[in-house]
Amino acid sequence: MNAAHIRSAERALSVGTWLIVAGAVLYSVLTVTPLAAAHTPAKWSWTAPILPLVVDAAVVIVVRLDAVLARLGGHGGRWPVVLRWMTGCMTLALNVADSALKNDLVGVAVHAVAPLLLIVTAETGLAYRRAIAAAVNALEEKQRTEREQRERAVAEQREDAARRAREEREHAAALAREQREHEARMAREQAEREDRARREDREREQAREHVEREERERREREREQLQRERERREREAAERVAREQRERVERERRERVEREERAARERAALLSAGPATEKLKEDRARAVVRAACVEGLPVRAAAELCGWSVGWVSARYAEHRDPSTGGAELAIASN
Repeated sequence: MNAAHIRSAERALSVGTWLIVAGAVLYSVLTVTPLAAAHTPAKWSWTAPILPLVVDAAVVIVVRLDAVLARLGGHGGRWPVVLRWMTGCMTLALNVADSALKNDLVGVAVHAVAPLLLIVTAETGLAYRRAIAAAVNALEEKQRTEREQRERAVAEQREDAARRAREEREHAAALAREQREHEARMAREQAEREDRARREDREREQAREHVEREERERREREREQLQRERERREREAAERVAREQRERVERERRERVEREERAARERAALLSAGPATEKLKEDRARAVVRAACVEGLPVRAAAELCGWSVGWVSARYAEHRDPSTGGAELAIASN
């Protein structure tokens, strides 16, 4: 929840509270004025609206001051509570008095709605405003804490930057001092290196010749090893290709045999049913005709097995024959 939500809730609470207060005040004036006029001398009957207005003015004062105190987080003590309940009870009593004197219970209930709603609204609005004030204070405290944290983080960043700058200056000074010491040491060691370099030249020449000889021997051994490794890989690859070829041929042979056996079983199952007593469904009939065609059964025998006409079976036989051989061979689709 942010400040905009809190302001929106407080505005809705204020508008609703004042609408209820205005309605209750208007209803109370209209209800209590006849009662007061009936119990006032005729020449003073014009003063009848003063009583409900005075009581309702006290209600308005209580609601308004309670709203201000709740917004400020204060508490008026017990007397505001006494005034709030006293005005509420007075409003309730004045609104229901006329109906109560007439023993009209329905009228009492009807005229008690507005005063009771006003009393409960005043108490509820006060509780809501205190809760809103607490929420506003918590939000402001949170914002103040976050602002302090940001300010503290900025200060720490400035301190870190200053410390890094100081460390960088110290490091640069140390580097400069080390550089001067290094240059002095290098000047002393230069002469020693020159003398040592002449002796090491001869040793390096001998070492280089030895290294070159060993390098040639090593390359020769590596070349021979690579040659043997290449020959071994080629031999293994050839063996693997041959083995895979054999396995593929064997697998294809087994699959072909299994397909042929499965097709034979299916044909036998279709043909073992005997002559059909009634015309089979077309899909079933086509399967029976295909099986009979593969087994070489006559057209009439196939027609008896499926229950279809000889002409229809002859047409199916023609569909199953291979046109390239003049009808001598069958084109059987394998599953």
